[in-house]
Amino acid sequence: MLKKILVLVAMLYAAACFAAVDVNKASAAELDSIKGIGPGISTKILDERKKGNFKDWNDFIERVKGVGEGNAAKFSAEGMTVGGASFKGVAAAPAAKKDEKPAAKADEKKADAKPASTAAAPVAKEEKKDAKAEEKQKKADEAKAKKDADKQANADAKKAKDAKPAAKEEKKDAKAEAAKPAASAAKK
Repeated sequence: MLKKILVLVAMLYAAACFAAVDVNKASAAELDSIKGIGPGISTKILDERKKGNFKDWNDFIERVKGVGEGNAAKFSAEGMTVGGASFKGVAAAPAAKKDEKPAAKADEKKADAKPASTAAAPVAKEEKKDAKAEEKQKKADEAKAKKDADKQANADAKKAKDAKPAAKEEKKDAKAEAAKPAASAAKK
């Protein structure tokens, strides 16, 4: 069972390595193949790369306008690397201490060897759930707004309907009051 799991992990790692697109070596078409990168961003990347290769993800984010940490994380999850390294977030890894044992460094390398796609899969699922929840909430808000507008329109129509007979009644009373002095003047 353990062998099967190790083989599976090795296969996933191999697949991630073959799918990786290094930003320092990629053509415009390869950059465009990454989800989220279009012709505009790929052109910016290539223009900045003409000035010199990107040293790391921070250098990439600083030099390419329109790419922030969020986009860098998405691009990394889609297989983009800078100098063969995937994006690890804002906090840079602390420098290794000189008295640190080599075995500890080897353990860190093994931990770093896990493919980025396995970590990104739960994030992508959660983003889809959030998007669906937002869509449901938006539809519910729209339905409630429409219902409130209908209620208000019905209330306004009822008020207008009730106001018409009252206005007619007031006109009749006004005519009657005006007719009284004329009738009394005619009697005299």
